Amino acid sequence: MEGLVNMKHQYLKNLDFDTNLIIDNIGSESIERFSGKKILITGACGFLGVHFINFFLMLNDHALIKKKCNLIAYDNFIRGTPEWVSQLANRQDILFENIDVVTKIKYPHVDFIIHAASIASPTFYRLYPIETMDVNVIGLRNLLNHSVISRPESFLFFSTSEIYGDPDAKNIPTKEDYRGNVSCTGPRACYDESKRYGETLCKAFFQVNKLPIKIARPFNNYGPGLDINDKRVLPDFFKNVINDEDIEIFSDGSATRTYTYISDAITGYLKILLSEFDGEEFNIGSDKPEISVKDLAELVLKISKSNKSIRLIENSDVKYLVDNPNRRCPDISKARTLLNFDPKFTLEQGLKRTYEFYLENLNIRFD
Repeated sequence: MEGLVNMKHQYLKNLDFDTNLIIDNIGSESIERFSGKKILITGACGFLGVHFINFFLMLNDHALIKKKCNLIAYDNFIRGTPEWVSQLANRQDILFENIDVVTKIKYPHVDFIIHAASIASPTFYRLYPIETMDVNVIGLRNLLNHSVISRPESFLFFSTSEIYGDPDAKNIPTKEDYRGNVSCTGPRACYDESKRYGETLCKAFFQVNKLPIKIARPFNNYGPGLDINDKRVLPDFFKNVINDEDIEIFSDGSATRTYTYISDAITGYLKILLSEFDGEEFNIGSDKPEISVKDLAELVLKISKSNKSIRLIENSDVKYLVDNPNRRCPDISKARTLLNFDPKFTLEQGLKRTYEFYLENLNIRFD
């Protein structure tokens, strides 16, 4: 047993605290559903993918399920191959493959599919709009076509809270039945609209082929493992304070969001995957506090004990704020009622844990 545990890269070991929380949240009875099963994870080296991988490996390493599960991890390694992948090469319970799901391949038979491959950072999906649409539509369609034949037990598609666009005040907190206020031609449309169409594909395949598809709509996940160079708000803020720089906000700082710590988020996604609610969509996020970007920056300065300042500056990209939602806050009553999902981490607790992770891993390349 110890030999298996030692086969994990230090980076993965640094995620064990959060993985143990996820395991406790899910419970032994539900976890046993993965015993002896094959699980396909796309986007395996991304922020969500690596937490899923660590979860399943820990089930095996600590004999938390009667029979080991087996992972098939797909990634196109467009940003290179992380160090921790090579350290897992000799394990018998995980197979990494350099696969772009947009290409047509012969997929293996698996029991569970977690389709997390996507470009989720606005900076990067605006740089690669066609690739973003391809993975969210063509990649998904390839997996759905395969599933019609292979009939997995459950298929989880990662959509996004971005499908809601910029809701009006009466639709905040936002329920799953809100139809959205989304531009189909703006600078963020490649991501927003391809995820919306992805949901339509999932619904159609559920209705026509009775596939056990579930849809997750994440709300601003953060925590250990999120690449500090990801270009989203929290990694940028932490990078500023670690470099002893003022925090830069490329707006007036008034836009508000809620933020979901990673162990709470992965717990919600696994609850969806293991549920019987085929064809359903679920908001997974924290419903409080809804905090402005400027107040979030103040909190990061407080937690890091930094004496630096906050600078409100104009981005050189004139389209940087186009279609950026003014408010984002989920109504999670559906997930609370049907999945018993209840986020546990306060924002301050999660930010403290994230900051500590970045300080401990400055020399480790995340993804």
